[in-house]
Amino acid sequence: MTDNILAVDVGGTNIKFGIISTAGEIIYKNSFKTASFPEPEDFVEELFIHLDELGYARNITGIGVGAPNGNYYKGTIDFAPNLPWKGIIPLSDIFKFRFNTKAVLANDANAAAIGEKIFGAGKHFKNFVSITLGTGLGSGIIIDDQLLMGTNGYAGEFGHIRMINNGRKCNCGRYGCLETYASATGVMRTYEELKTSYTGSSLSGHENITPEIIFLEAKNNDELANKIIDYTADILGSALADFACFSDPEAFILFGGLANSGNEFTEKVKMAMENNLLTIFKGKIAVRRSGLEESSAALMGAAALYLS
Repeated sequence: MTDNILAVDVGGTNIKFGIISTAGEIIYKNSFKTASFPEPEDFVEELFIHLDELGYARNITGIGVGAPNGNYYKGTIDFAPNLPWKGIIPLSDIFKFRFNTKAVLANDANAAAIGEKIFGAGKHFKNFVSITLGTGLGSGIIIDDQLLMGTNGYAGEFGHIRMINNGRKCNCGRYGCLETYASATGVMRTYEELKTSYTGSSLSGHENITPEIIFLEAKNNDELANKIIDYTADILGSALADFACFSDPEAFILFGGLANSGNEFTEKVKMAMENNLLTIFKGKIAVRRSGLEESSAALMGAAALYLS
């Protein structure tokens, strides 16, 4: 038995996985499309076969899984709105049975926060909040060097605070949730709402619009793209200003696709936060990008979850 960990990050679009050493070295990584697996058992079986062919499946010391709506105490995914698997999914038990080793599962945003604490930008902070900006939006809250889990392991569902009364319909069933505005999905919804008002936009020349293309055109000073980015940063920064009243953090660390677009977006979020902060917090809270390598950050979080 080696000391390597199987790290898995379950996302609404992709499931990333990798073999990580306890020292944080990435030995192997890959991904599957989430929609390729009608049932979670199909995914775990395909992953086992894939890793077994490479000689890894039977030589790992444990498994760390980050997943949306992950319940740390039960090892389940509970009613995740952005996944094809519905209801309560006992994913930890499925992994334990197939791989015959210990598996730890938690909310993906909580895993990201632990990853930042052990391997990334949170190393020198005792109090910080990791904000994951992917298909949805989540958060992991570190207070006095401890991850806040809550009674049921759900603490940090920041993406589902309601920012706009009777706003956009969320996959959770409610309206106006933050993640419908500040996430990859939110960026695309803003684009759809605004595109007819900017007929001269460079975005119209692209066959398939993605958040990455919108951020690229923003750097090229496209008016519509900049409007989308500014709106996203403003609403996220405003939400962080309110979050500060709850946890009094030293920093917010932005993690995931939108954060990876560059420092300019982070700076806009910081400015919007400062403009909305309670006076006692002004000038005291940093906003930083993840300290983990862009393509491997989620996996490092999942590995750190097992190590913590």
